[in-house]
Amino acid sequence: MSRLQAEHLYKVFGRRPTDAVEKLRHGTDREELRAEGTTAAVIDASFTVEPGQIFVVMGLSGSGKSTLLRMLNGLSEPTAGQVLFDGQDLTGLSARELREVRSKKISMVFQHFALFPHRSVLENAGYGLEVQGVPRAEREERATVALELAGLKGWEKSWPDELSGGMQQRVGLARALATDADLLLMDESFSALDPLIRRDMQDQLLELQKRLKKTIVFITHDLNEAMRLGDQIAVMRDGRIVQIGTAEDILVTPANDYVASFTQDVDRARVLTAGAIMDEPETAYGTKTPEGKELQTASDVLAAAPATVTADTPIIELFTPCSTSSVAVAVTDGAGELIGVVPSERLLAVLGEPMPAVQASEESKVIASA
Repeated sequence: MSRLQAEHLYKVFGRRPTDAVEKLRHGTDREELRAEGTTAAVIDASFTVEPGQIFVVMGLSGSGKSTLLRMLNGLSEPTAGQVLFDGQDLTGLSARELREVRSKKISMVFQHFALFPHRSVLENAGYGLEVQGVPRAEREERATVALELAGLKGWEKSWPDELSGGMQQRVGLARALATDADLLLMDESFSALDPLIRRDMQDQLLELQKRLKKTIVFITHDLNEAMRLGDQIAVMRDGRIVQIGTAEDILVTPANDYVASFTQDVDRARVLTAGAIMDEPETAYGTKTPEGKELQTASDVLAAAPATVTADTPIIELFTPCSTSSVAVAVTDGAGELIGVVPSERLLAVLGEPMPAVQASEESKVIASA
């Protein structure tokens, strides 16, 4: 079962929102509704998030991404559609039931830290547990562990104003971790930080994810951040999701010109992997090594290859071996079996324009045509 499902979510502000949803369903343009005094913030958004996945929602300011996030935990009620969390329809819960879900199962990390200045770092980290009614000794123990996970061991007795911006955001992350919630919602959580601190926080989150396997929905306007963090990325424009896919899907096969404009300045060498660009192993057969030996089998390719990598190896690590040998780099699976090769000419080709040989997924085509 998916951990989280959004099914045809709409959020409309203004007069007669239900009527506006029907108009949107029948093709009325968002700008037409705006002229009538109605704002369609989210339009027909659907997606699923699997357990342990980081699902990134990316878009410019005003695209609807933060409004979408607030519907996922009931802070904003959908005008239409459903949100299912572990199979439970959150849109059908009472206010009391929603508060119970938010206090124990869904935590949120805000952009502006939201720390209490009159509480210590430890007290801030344990605040969610205090709301749950957890006894003081237990919540301090759990908060202490969470602060250590977030890299703040030794700062428990400090005050928020004694911490840097990055450290304050770590406290916010620790507060979310302390509740041991199944789902973390992160709304532009690193956007207020300086670039170096921001990257450090991204590293921290990825390291924590390796250990804790949380399910995370992460909102950002930064494509590089989205591609670095996201197992799946949803790109939003004017309230609609225009493409969902992996970083490689979006970079290599943008669904439309709007998505392509986002990806043109991305460092492909650090995002694309060997598995995304590799050729079939057979393309290496017949190649001759510098010694004149012709490669005829997978064993020959593996023996002659200047390097052997896995499918998830970033292509930036292929430059040196590709530049020093006429034989392609070998790509293997977990068992060491040959699954593909990356010739030097293939590596150079993918650093330019999007590869026309790769077709967009059916899901991306459907979303893009919506």
